[in-house]
Amino acid sequence: MSAKPPASDPVQDAPTVSEPLNTAAGPAAIGHAMKNAQRQMGVRRTALTLLRVNQHGGFDCPGCAWPEPGKPHTAEFCENGAKAVAEEATLRRVTPAFFAEHPLDDLASRSGYWLGQQGRLTHPMYLPDGGDRYEPIGWDAAFDLIADELRALPHPDQALFYTSGRTSNEAAFLYQLFAREFGTNNLPDCSNLCHESSGAALTETLGVGKGSVLLDDLYQADLIIVAGQNPGTNHPRMLTALEKAKAAGAKIITVNPLPEAGLERFRNPQTPRGLAGGGTPLTDLFLQIRLGGDQALFRLLNKLIINRGGAIDAPFIRRHTHGFDEFSAVARATDSEEARRATGLSRTDIERALAMVLASRRVVVCWAMGLTQHKHAVDTIKEVVNFLLLRGNIGRPGSGVCPVRGHSNVQGDRTMGITEKPGEAFLDALAAEFGIDPPREPGLDVVESIRALRDGDAKVFFAMGGNFVAASPDTAVTEDAMRRARLTVHVSTKLNRSHCVTGARALILPALGRTERDVQAAGPQFVTVEDSMGIVHASRGRLKPAGPRLLSEPAIVCRLARRVLGEKSATPWEEFERDYRAVRARIARVIPGFDDFEERVSRPGGFALPHAPRDERTFPTATGKAMFTAAQVTSPEVPEGRLLLQTLRSHDQYNTTIYGLDDRYRGITGGRRVVLVNPADADALGLPDGAYADITSEWTDGSERTAPGFRVVHYPTARGCAAAYYPETNVLVPLDATADVSNTPASKSIVVRLTPVPER
Repeated sequence: MSAKPPASDPVQDAPTVSEPLNTAAGPAAIGHAMKNAQRQMGVRRTALTLLRVNQHGGFDCPGCAWPEPGKPHTAEFCENGAKAVAEEATLRRVTPAFFAEHPLDDLASRSGYWLGQQGRLTHPMYLPDGGDRYEPIGWDAAFDLIADELRALPHPDQALFYTSGRTSNEAAFLYQLFAREFGTNNLPDCSNLCHESSGAALTETLGVGKGSVLLDDLYQADLIIVAGQNPGTNHPRMLTALEKAKAAGAKIITVNPLPEAGLERFRNPQTPRGLAGGGTPLTDLFLQIRLGGDQALFRLLNKLIINRGGAIDAPFIRRHTHGFDEFSAVARATDSEEARRATGLSRTDIERALAMVLASRRVVVCWAMGLTQHKHAVDTIKEVVNFLLLRGNIGRPGSGVCPVRGHSNVQGDRTMGITEKPGEAFLDALAAEFGIDPPREPGLDVVESIRALRDGDAKVFFAMGGNFVAASPDTAVTEDAMRRARLTVHVSTKLNRSHCVTGARALILPALGRTERDVQAAGPQFVTVEDSMGIVHASRGRLKPAGPRLLSEPAIVCRLARRVLGEKSATPWEEFERDYRAVRARIARVIPGFDDFEERVSRPGGFALPHAPRDERTFPTATGKAMFTAAQVTSPEVPEGRLLLQTLRSHDQYNTTIYGLDDRYRGITGGRRVVLVNPADADALGLPDGAYADITSEWTDGSERTAPGFRVVHYPTARGCAAAYYPETNVLVPLDATADVSNTPASKSIVVRLTPVPER
């Protein structure tokens, strides 16, 4: 089987469209996964690799953070997980000869899909000041170059250290230690772009910025509400958990502006019934919410629960919560009709949802970026917490909050200290353990980092994984900001758009992937990750590395730290590189919950980190109790003739990684420049199905941003709402359009107008 990458960039602006599907997975998912894997890896490597994904003693899928069950299936991976593994374990290679053939201008003209399909990076590469293409460089020379730039900065805060959620716990701990020993808290990460709103809301209300449920809670729930989330594409193994919950008697309410095939019917490819064509209907009630209407929905439900005599859990509220009376008064005063209009739902929809809630003692609410990327996102998630507190659904088996993270270790990175706003207790522990004086002033998040680069206040940008340019909002502003840096550095496994938008000088440092053997001086190593439910487990690669010059992420950090900090650092960087057990021993002494780390993570399945609200029904908040909050309900205002746009992923995509040009479940084939519009809205705007339009966003300061040439697809979205894929539409998101408190880009509520253009 050939592993040759595409030589030319396919046309992406002439997609074909068919009816969307109402069933997900099944034999088709297996076929697509195997075809993609064999194209990248060949038949034998596909079999050897996929059977080790998410297995005890194997490697963690580099895709999503959905947890593995206690007894994983032999094929404990999904279609998109198989694609993620194939992308990393591909036989395709990007060598110095490739860069000699493709100057920077050529690479910059290519699509993200084409760049990613070229294969694995094999050598450190350097773009000199004024150069037109990358050239090979030795590791020592690369580290010297970075060290010279960092040491020449007038202040450490002129450096930015970004982290992707695929970075292991060990690498993340070392990375933040290096940054703080260097002298800065500028540790922006991908959490700033996705679930920062969840962390902010949950920390204030429950005292822990993570979800409170385990997989068993889903199986014990009476009702599961899935809001602002598309599991069928973004974390398909969640569908298996929902199917198991349904079999145990749970009901499911789906809250989303778009109908999603995976939540309509699931054909489990791991079961005979799923393969034979039966499948399981998952959603019992579909609430087609208007974009930004989730806060109003939960407030309206809360008002109705409070007004229904005896529906609240009064003993729990008295014993474990603070602020109920104030919240109750505000909720009762909420204008029901105004709230309902904000949701776009009918009275019948609301009444059916309320009846299901009142019939359920144990309720779990799951959500993803459909809730977190709005201006009022933090208040929305606080309202979800209010909803659960009213009936005692925190700290009760079968109930709780379930923010579903994206990247495989985005939650673990935050646990390891990757944050621009570290807590005093963490800094104190770090200082005591390593004898350093870490900075105490808050650093910069992603949006603030872009501003700092734009304004000349930051000079060096270092990325541990990820695709910062493609993931960030306001694409033109972000790219201009990156080009103002003196040096940009990316630790990567594959090419992406960020390698094409560089500072005056640039480095690409090739790293081992999760699937590959990591052998250091002390012998074979493994790393650890934390899934979306707080389970920490080992990940041990088995494949031969893509090239002899690759370094592991921990090794890259340790060598860089030695070069930059020199003899003034007492941190045993050489020991940490030699043996990751030494890193885990320090983690155990610095971070609560990691006692006996080495022994506990060696057990099959790993271990669960403590979670006080779940485990003890105690709440480490400012009051020592769970907090009711009483924010004003808001929803986006959309002028006449405009639509509210959300950015989203296609099925052939994981975050900014594009696996292909199809969105099978939505009926889109061969292209990504599509905008999904309700047929009634499209007719009112004079846009027939198949027409082409420019999408222009309108911001409050009068500025406009345009993404040209999108095919209009008549689609059953909520009225007044539209959807299009990112990163193509990140250009429409103003840098200043962010969520209150969390500063997360508000990519799910962009006011746009569509202007007809000739077909392109």
